[in-house]
Amino acid sequence: MRSALLLAALLVSTAAQAQQPMDPKVQARIDRILKKTPLIDGHNDIAEQLQESHGYSVANLASGTDKWPDHPLMTDMARLHAGRVGGQFWSVYIDGTLTGDEAIRRTIEQIDIVDRMIAAYPNDLERALTADDVVRIHKKGKVASMIGIEGGRQIGGSLAALRQFYRLGARYMTLTHNQTTEWADSATDDPKYGGLSPFGVEVVHEMNRLGMLVDLSHVSADTMKDAIAASRAPVIFSHSSARGLVGHLRNVPDDVLQLLPANGGVVMVNCVPDFVSDAVWHWGAEKNAEEARLKVFHRNSKAEVEAGLKAWEATHPRPAVTVATVADHIEHVAKVAGYDHVGIGADLDGIPYTPADLTGVQDYPYLFAELIRRGWSDENLQKLAGGNILRVLRQAEAVSRSLETTAPSMATVEPAK
Repeated sequence: MRSALLLAALLVSTAAQAQQPMDPKVQARIDRILKKTPLIDGHNDIAEQLQESHGYSVANLASGTDKWPDHPLMTDMARLHAGRVGGQFWSVYIDGTLTGDEAIRRTIEQIDIVDRMIAAYPNDLERALTADDVVRIHKKGKVASMIGIEGGRQIGGSLAALRQFYRLGARYMTLTHNQTTEWADSATDDPKYGGLSPFGVEVVHEMNRLGMLVDLSHVSADTMKDAIAASRAPVIFSHSSARGLVGHLRNVPDDVLQLLPANGGVVMVNCVPDFVSDAVWHWGAEKNAEEARLKVFHRNSKAEVEAGLKAWEATHPRPAVTVATVADHIEHVAKVAGYDHVGIGADLDGIPYTPADLTGVQDYPYLFAELIRRGWSDENLQKLAGGNILRVLRQAEAVSRSLETTAPSMATVEPAK
């Protein structure tokens, strides 16, 4: 999903688009809601894009990154403010095939990007480590900046590394990425454990002790259920949508959504077209099949494969997706799990294209406008924006305090069979 080559598609598919003017009364209502409650997004991948495409540099992020000629971004400081973003979990991601000490080193390099970005834009960003920090920073008009580790392999099988990542500011960890790890099954790989291994359960317990949120995006349904059963604190899904609407394995099944009221967790709905649109999901599968067919006939010519795929796309345009499609998933989660268990985790700068009217961080107000059109109350919009995830953070902090006399775990990964 993540590569400089895919991101180049943004030149065509997510260039800034003119929005219809918003009703001033609706805009005023959104501003009032988001001044009172910070809009906290669960997942933004700008750090990985800065590494891949911009030589680790955090320069020139004040504004205009959507106009960068080669690799435009979906995020910059001016657009964060335009989108009324009050809090952001910055993802630190590495390829899920990396393991051991290399995974730890590469994760530290990603954390360093986030650290340098926060330092470079002190009028826009400020580090947050607690829920109270988020509220305080939001009141100052800045974006409260937290870190999320996207993939359990990033700890290299070491709970000591997990503890040090927490010390460096990580406040959630996604238990897997696209690959099944040495201790947890991924949604998009062959299962090995039927969920979590015993060490995986120990990881969840240690995260509870630290106060680090257990993130279940990317994991299998069995891992979701095992982690919810093992966790004393609410879990999150930092960037997932509803499988009840689209059967993509990255989405959350209804029977898992039904577990959230008892657990207290939150699904932060994303805007990935493949996850929120059944038509786009199937279009992507058909495109992959055509690419595989072309590679059979043009084994020695990458250019012919690319030309053939371009011709196929010209006659098979990608189906349209809008904020209304994203809103459908938000409403489904709210219907099945309840309004206390839904949030926003768009996955911007981690995807090659977006809904037509949610092209970057500046466009969040249009999602709120769509929900207002559907009759959402201010109270429920505040929960969606940030109230729910702030509650989860506070509950995780409380669980950590209750475990402060518990010794750090010395568990190790089980030997491979």
